[in-house]
Amino acid sequence: MTVSAVHPVDAAPAPARLVPLALQHVLVMYAGAVAVPLIIGRALNLSPAEVAFLISADLFACGIATLVQCVGFPGVGIRLPVMMGVTFAAVGPMLAMAASPDIGLLGIYGSVIAAGLFAILAAPLMGRLIALFPPVVTGTVILVIGISLMRVGINWAGGGQPTLRQTIEGQAVQVANPAYGDPAGLGLALFVLLVILALVKWGRGFVANVAVLLGVVAGCALAAMIGAMSFERVGEAAWFGLVLPFHFGMPTFHLVPILTMCLVMIVVMVESLGMFLALGQMTGRVVDKASLTRGLRADGVGTLIGGIFNTFPYTSFSQNVGLVGVTGVKSRWVTAAGGAIMLVLGLMPKLSALVESVPVTVLGGAGIVMFGMVAATGIRILAGVDYAASRNNLFVVAVSIGIGMIPLVGPGFFHHLPAGLQPLLESGILLATLTAVVLNLALNGLASEAQARENALAASAVADHA
Repeated sequence: MTVSAVHPVDAAPAPARLVPLALQHVLVMYAGAVAVPLIIGRALNLSPAEVAFLISADLFACGIATLVQCVGFPGVGIRLPVMMGVTFAAVGPMLAMAASPDIGLLGIYGSVIAAGLFAILAAPLMGRLIALFPPVVTGTVILVIGISLMRVGINWAGGGQPTLRQTIEGQAVQVANPAYGDPAGLGLALFVLLVILALVKWGRGFVANVAVLLGVVAGCALAAMIGAMSFERVGEAAWFGLVLPFHFGMPTFHLVPILTMCLVMIVVMVESLGMFLALGQMTGRVVDKASLTRGLRADGVGTLIGGIFNTFPYTSFSQNVGLVGVTGVKSRWVTAAGGAIMLVLGLMPKLSALVESVPVTVLGGAGIVMFGMVAATGIRILAGVDYAASRNNLFVVAVSIGIGMIPLVGPGFFHHLPAGLQPLLESGILLATLTAVVLNLALNGLASEAQARENALAASAVADHA
């Protein structure tokens, strides 16, 4: 009787190799994984303890979502080496929701839960919707995401928001942030940026891959030496703490935020499709429609878990897909072990308090790199678009970026329109997405399914090497 060999995707390395390989995946994604709860928590003016809890919840849900995707359950999970993390595509819309007093954090969670359910139901249909997102659309959307997020990174480098919301005699008012633009803070941000660039230039292998994380560590060391970083809250935090569902209260559900987040999930699932196809080629495993559906459904399950456990929408992290190509390690049990590590880290409040204690200017130096790389990825995808054969692509890019920039450069542009539409209209990412999809359909028509799969794979290859 012939015994079939175990596919490399299903083969588990020995523990002595498994743990370091899993830690490498965790380190590669860690800086990006904790960025979103920091952005949203500080935009909502949450207390340091609440921001630390958001980070714990994010790491915990990260671990669960990764295990669901890698280990798999009936009908759920791509069963490939994937690490799941909060998507940056949802940051812009969530910041708009955070700015609305009628929506706030609980409204964000309601929209995340609804979007997770939507993704679970829509997963089988995404094979058809992928034709709506050729490289000219996905590249434009990713470029606008990066440009929109740069505002966050620049304000971090400056010392936070230029103005702060404070309650004076019972009234919420805007006051100037005295720390904004402080030379010492700007120096810290510049130091972190230079360390990251130095590691990218002279670092090799794994060191270069975790340059952002090492830059933040170096920035923290310098901040601690000059007295700009306090460890008081780290000492007060517990070593172990449970992440319980609905920590901040029961979610609230609003129609426009729900529709907005569902649109974000469509973009997220299109990105995931490309990554799954790329992983199939890297690992030598056939990725058919059934596999794609299971993987996309896991994105929905991860997002649903995120909304329940006080965090945000989840997707496959492209840097970890790139790491699979760099290392040649194809085992899904490596990333599953990475998910287990993330889950354990989420149960350690002291670690989350340490992350929350990182000075915002240190994060700014790293944020300029991280968010700039998102924009650069969009540019690289757009560089592969054929503008000679179809001049219409130029108009798709030009008009979509222009409309996507409206909320960024013209705050209040839509303030006369109905208040219920503001979360949608104040998100340049969603405006750019809708514009790009509609213009591409009107000017270029619909691509075939085979061409759509080829486009998704090409765009994913560019993103993985960015």
